[in-house]
Amino acid sequence: MTFGFLRENGQRMIIGDDGGAQISYDGGETWSTYYNQPTAQYYRVTTDNHFPYRIYVAQQDNSTLRVNHRSDGSAITEDDWEETAGGESAWIAVDPENDDIVYGGSYDGFLTRVNHENGTVRGINVWPDNPMGAGAEAMKYRFQWNFPILFSRHDPNKLYTFSNHVHMTTNEGQSWELLSGDLTRNDPTKLGSSGGPITQDNTSVEYYCTIFTANESPLKEGLLRVGSDDGLIHVSKNGGETWENVTPPSMPEWNMINSIEPSYFDEGTCYVAATRYKLGDFQPYLYKTTDYGQTWIKITNGIKDEHFTRVVREDPKRKGLLYAGTETGMYISFDDGANWNSFQMNLPIVPITDLTIKDDNLIVATQGRSLWIIDDLTVLHQLDDSKKSSEHILYKPKDSYRTKGRASTRSSKTSGQNHPNGVVTHFYLKNLSEKDSVHLTYTSMAGDTLATYNTYTKEKDQKLEVKKGGNTFVWDTRGKGAKLLDGMILWWANLDGSKAVPGSYKVHLNVNGDSSSQEFKIVPDPRAEASIADMQKQYDFITDINTTVDKAHKSIEKIRNVTGQLDAFTKQYADNESTKELIEKAKKMKESLGEVEKALYQTKNRSRQDPLNFPIKLTNKLGHLNSLVAIDDFPPTDQDIEVKNELTALINTELDKFDAVMSNELKEFNSSFNELNLNYLFVE
Repeated sequence: MTFGFLRENGQRMIIGDDGGAQISYDGGETWSTYYNQPTAQYYRVTTDNHFPYRIYVAQQDNSTLRVNHRSDGSAITEDDWEETAGGESAWIAVDPENDDIVYGGSYDGFLTRVNHENGTVRGINVWPDNPMGAGAEAMKYRFQWNFPILFSRHDPNKLYTFSNHVHMTTNEGQSWELLSGDLTRNDPTKLGSSGGPITQDNTSVEYYCTIFTANESPLKEGLLRVGSDDGLIHVSKNGGETWENVTPPSMPEWNMINSIEPSYFDEGTCYVAATRYKLGDFQPYLYKTTDYGQTWIKITNGIKDEHFTRVVREDPKRKGLLYAGTETGMYISFDDGANWNSFQMNLPIVPITDLTIKDDNLIVATQGRSLWIIDDLTVLHQLDDSKKSSEHILYKPKDSYRTKGRASTRSSKTSGQNHPNGVVTHFYLKNLSEKDSVHLTYTSMAGDTLATYNTYTKEKDQKLEVKKGGNTFVWDTRGKGAKLLDGMILWWANLDGSKAVPGSYKVHLNVNGDSSSQEFKIVPDPRAEASIADMQKQYDFITDINTTVDKAHKSIEKIRNVTGQLDAFTKQYADNESTKELIEKAKKMKESLGEVEKALYQTKNRSRQDPLNFPIKLTNKLGHLNSLVAIDDFPPTDQDIEVKNELTALINTELDKFDAVMSNELKEFNSSFNELNLNYLFVE
């Protein structure tokens, strides 16, 4: 813990501790909460198969958490958090078949099974003999305070956990099977009581000769690899029946094996991250084997000295694409670790404790700056040398969900940034000048335009902002909505276009006439109760509404234009005896058009509260149906359709009146105006 006063004001105090930072403005009488900044210190990170998927982490001096990676609101807030299994240091494992059942560990071999649906918690320690206060030598099985826990990638009934041995259960912890002997150095000099001289620290955080990390091959069941905190790596090819020591001969002794990453592309390939920072050695240690550990090569070229390594992960979609987390930031390799480059971008300089990949998202656990995510790795999957000379590149968009929620830039200090809702479109412009014209257009597979954006339009909702280099645009999947005139006040009405129905679409990038295209998919929210056919009914319903409202509002726009001209005419020729009859015609026509506008829209509205006093009119009522039906993915009800048809008929009646005035009375007025040979331009 650290404590300090601000020199300018002795009443202002700051405390920094393992749980974050707190501030007092009154000399310590009151303090801010723990959650006034995103400063959580996280250990291992994992995810589940829920939608939206949840992130599981253990946080120093606080509880474990499961957090929605995206929300149905505008940000990820504390409402999206909840405590889960284990304690502050836990590895966490989620049941592959029921993501409400979670396993988590902590001090002294403590291991719990939590059922979130039922609200139950069960202790399932491998050997529930509490060793508190004693050194590691007193434990039958030596469990680190953040000992590994993981499910088999192939058998959802197999749960593994690790002390200095390997343990496995197939009955949710009712009993455990021992699958190995001691897979550590078992050095007696490292097994004594820790801490002192006043207070010992025998909470297992200082226990050594333990298994510190483990993993199973995603390609072969029972191909297990484990790494110890005293520098040994073992492999079993038969589910733990036999083990082989495959520690790299060139690796310095007492390297803590911090992460093991078996390859998604080759059984024999595996990557290891290790560290000796506890011995004052801050060099990076990353290793790769392609023959089950018979030989190893060190793969740290490009990682700076003193950037000691904690974790390495392989991208499951692109062979040779690796990510590494170090004590001082992120690195990336496109050539299977032969060379590394900084991958820091906007990530703070902070220790990276763990990495995981889910749905083409890279999730980063940090020690002091909470969780960070790169939402879309598909651009990295598409990078290749052949594109380096291209003037512009349009990348294939990642599949997007037809779902709720939005990303807001206005969030509190304790909320996370939400995932963008829509089709995230990445494109690259090698060069850019003010004269360049850039279009981005979204179409059906048949070529029907759904939405288009460009750099030169004055329409705010169609403007495309671009820059030299990488660009990202998010299409909200909505087509063209109905026109809203300046000053219009509507009550609970939506004029937006409907969301596109799940299916295949195209995006087109046009730069100065040079065009390229990519296909993409919109997929249903897995939580949706409606079928795709139902969503199509909703889309057609809202499109019909918007077509009618758009026509009505454009007619109102014409009405206002004509009545403005009629007012100007009346004012200019009010004292002209020869125009009295024409002025009467202008007055009558204005009244007729005014009645149409008043039937379509409540013209008395001047403030947002006015609809409480003046009844809403036809287009507002029809727009309300858009709001109502668009709440979720459901199709319109029978009564929605009845009301829509009724309102549409009433609007069309008014539009027929408008058309009659425009085709008859306006034509007659113009004819009379021309017969009188009147001037239509005046200079005062």
